[in-house]
Amino acid sequence: MIKSLLFLSLLIHATFAQNGSWQTLDGNEPIVIARGGMSGLFPESSQFAYEVATQSPVETLTLWCDLQLTKDGVGFCQSDIRLDNSTNIATVFPNNENTYIVNGQKVRGWFAVDITSDKLKEVTLSQNIYSRPAEFDGMLPIVTVEDAAGLRPPGLWVNVQYDTFYNQRNASPAGYLKNVMRTVGINYISSPEVAFLTFMNGQVNKARTKLIFRFLDANEIEPTTRKTYSELLKDLANIKTFASGILVPKEYIWPVGANQYLEAPTTLVSDAHKLGLLVYSSGFANDMPASYNYSYDPTNEYLQFIDNSQFSIDGLLTDFPTTAANAIVCFAHNQKPAPVKGKPLVISHNGASGDYPGCTDLAYEKAVTDGADVIDCSVQLSKDGVAFCSGSADLSGNTNAKTSFMSRASTIPEIQQNNGVFSFELTWTEIQTLKPQILSAFQEVGLQRNPANKNAGKLMTLADFLQLTKIKAVQGVLINIENAAYLATKGLSISEAVSSALSNATLDKQQIFIQSDDTSVLSNFKNVPSYTRVLLIKEKISSAPKQAAEEIKKYADAVSISRSSLVVAPKSYILSYTSVVKDMHAANISVFVSVLKNEFLSLAFDYYADPMAELATLTSEGVDGLVTEFPYTATAYMRSSCSDFKNNSTYLIPPVEANSLIDVAPAEAQPPAEAPAPALDAADVVDPPLPSVAASDADAASATDPAAKAPTPSKSGVHQTNAAHVGLSLVTIVLLIMLAL
Repeated sequence: MIKSLLFLSLLIHATFAQNGSWQTLDGNEPIVIARGGMSGLFPESSQFAYEVATQSPVETLTLWCDLQLTKDGVGFCQSDIRLDNSTNIATVFPNNENTYIVNGQKVRGWFAVDITSDKLKEVTLSQNIYSRPAEFDGMLPIVTVEDAAGLRPPGLWVNVQYDTFYNQRNASPAGYLKNVMRTVGINYISSPEVAFLTFMNGQVNKARTKLIFRFLDANEIEPTTRKTYSELLKDLANIKTFASGILVPKEYIWPVGANQYLEAPTTLVSDAHKLGLLVYSSGFANDMPASYNYSYDPTNEYLQFIDNSQFSIDGLLTDFPTTAANAIVCFAHNQKPAPVKGKPLVISHNGASGDYPGCTDLAYEKAVTDGADVIDCSVQLSKDGVAFCSGSADLSGNTNAKTSFMSRASTIPEIQQNNGVFSFELTWTEIQTLKPQILSAFQEVGLQRNPANKNAGKLMTLADFLQLTKIKAVQGVLINIENAAYLATKGLSISEAVSSALSNATLDKQQIFIQSDDTSVLSNFKNVPSYTRVLLIKEKISSAPKQAAEEIKKYADAVSISRSSLVVAPKSYILSYTSVVKDMHAANISVFVSVLKNEFLSLAFDYYADPMAELATLTSEGVDGLVTEFPYTATAYMRSSCSDFKNNSTYLIPPVEANSLIDVAPAEAQPPAEAPAPALDAADVVDPPLPSVAASDADAASATDPAAKAPTPSKSGVHQTNAAHVGLSLVTIVLLIMLAL
C-alpha cells in the first residue's frame, strides 16, 4: 500500500548538468540526508519513512540511521537513547524503566541496553513530535541497520551519538560497525566523540566510507577532549587528522538572532573547504520555521545554504528530504527565470500580505517584485466617498482602528457578525491616521509574520494603486468589490467609484479583472468587454452542475473558489478532489483558487509541510489562477521547469494522489467519513438588483459647502476617487471608455 505514496519521477539525472557548477568542495551537487527517512511525516526511522525517502529526484539521497544497540548487541535505528519517547516500550515492558548517566547527565527512561533484540520485536514506533501525524503510531516495528541497508538507498549514513555510554556497558558501536560492514555498505559514519572517530580512522576503507565529526551545541562538552564544541571549532586542522568532514547545526553557518532574523553568515564553510573538509549541516525541518527571512517557505531556507553567491554546503540533514531534493533539482541556479505563458496566473491577495501589512504600498511593491501576474485591490469606501484598498470593510483587524476609534465600533449583521470599526464610518482623513497591521493567520500558535515590519507601509487609494500598476507595468489588476448593496443604503456607490477610477487611470496594457460575490455588481461592468468578470464563491461547494454553471456564465468569465471547494481534506488528509474545476471548464469558465498560505499549519499532511507540493497539486487539477499571500513562492514554482506539466519536463514536482497517505494508516485511525459539501444551486447564483443609492451625508455637505469634496490628489498626481463627487453616470463612463478604445 505504501507504494502508492512513492514519487514516481521521470528523472533523467544527467540533464541536470544545466543547473551549473556548485560551490561544494568537490563541485558536485549537495547530498540530501534523510534523518530517519521521511521523519517529518512517519515515525522516525520506520520502514515507511525510509521507503518514501528513497523515492527522491536526486541520486545522492542518503538515509540517516542513529545507531542504538540492544542488550545482545543488535544495532537498530532510533535517534533518542530513551526509547519511550518514540515507541510504546513503556506500555509493553512497564518494569524496564531505568536511570543512567549519559554524557554526565542523569537520564531516566527505557533503554535499548536493557532489552534483547527478540523482545524489541514486540515494540512498535510512534511519532515523537506532537505536531506531526499520529495516525501511523503503533503499526510499524523497529528497523535494524541491516533492514535500512536492505532498501538499497544510494547512500547510508550511520551516526554513533553515544559511543562512551555503550562502551561503559560492555557494548561496542565500533565493534558492531566493523562486523556489519563486512556485508553492508555504509557510506558515512559520524559521531560527536573524538575518541570514536580516531579509532575508526584506522578501521574503515576511506575510499568507501567517510568519517564525519558531528558538532553539537556550541557550549556542550565533547566527552574525549573535555572541550566545548565551540573550542573545537577553532581547530579544524586537527579535525582533518581523523575526519573527512564536519556536520554542524545550521546556526553555525547562518546564525539567527534572538529576533528570529538571519544575521551575517560565518566563514565556517569556506574555512573548512580550504582545509579539504566537507561541510554538512543539520536541523532542517519544514515544520520548524527557522527565520522570518524565509517567509515560511522551506525551499527558501534550503537555497540559502546551497545556492548563494558565497558558498554551498556539501549536504543537508533534513526531516523532509523531498523538499530539499526539489530545491536542488528545480530551484537552485534558477534565480531570475522569465515568466512562462500558459501556466496558471499568480494573483496576490492584498498584495504580498504574508510579508507586509495587506493592501499597503509595501505589500503591493513586493508583490510586483515577487513576479505576481496580477495584483489585487479589495476596494472599500470611506465615509466621504474615497475609494481605497483594504482587505476588509472592518478596519479593526488590519489596522489599529479599534484602539483609535473604539467609540465608533458597531455591529452590522449585513456585513459580519462580529463588532468592528467600518471604513464607511470614518473619513479618509481619519483613515490616514491609522497604522496598518500585518495579519498572521496562526499567530495564536506562535507563527508570526515578519514582526519587524508588522506596521510598515501605508494604505493606498484606489487611484494610487492603479497608478502603481501602470508604472510597474503589471500584467493584470484584480478589483474586488463587496458590500455594494449595504453601501448603497449609506449613500455610497462602490461600482461608480471603481468605474471612475479605472476610467481616469487609462490602463491600456493591463488586463482588468472585476471580482465580486454579487452578480448585480458584475452586471454593472457587463458592457466593458475588455474586463474579465470574476464571481467570488465564498461557500464551500462540491460541484457545479450544468445549470448552475450556465447561470454563472451569464454574469462572469471566471470564478474564485476556496481551496476546500477543490480539495476534500478532513483532519488534514486529502481524501478526494471535487469536480468543480471540470464543471466550470465545461462551461468555459476559468477557475481561481484562494487563499494560499505558506505556513505548514495551513497545509494538508499530504503536502509534507511544503507549499510547493500544494502548488503542484492545484496546478495539476487544472486551476487557472492561484490567489496567494506569498506570491514569491507561487512565482518561483510557476517559473520552474519542474512545474511544466504540459511540455513533458524531465522531472516534475508530483501532485498528491488523493487517499494515498491516509490509506496507509489502520482503519481505526482514519478520519470518519464526512457528508460532502452541497453542489452549487443555480438558484443561489443570482443576487437581487442593487438598491438605489440613498442620499448621503457627503451629498448634503457638498450641496452647502463646495469645499466638502474629494481630497486633493496625492503626491503621485493621481486623482483620488470620491463617489459623492462622481458627476457621470455609469452608462456615460462606459461609453467614454468604449470611445477611447
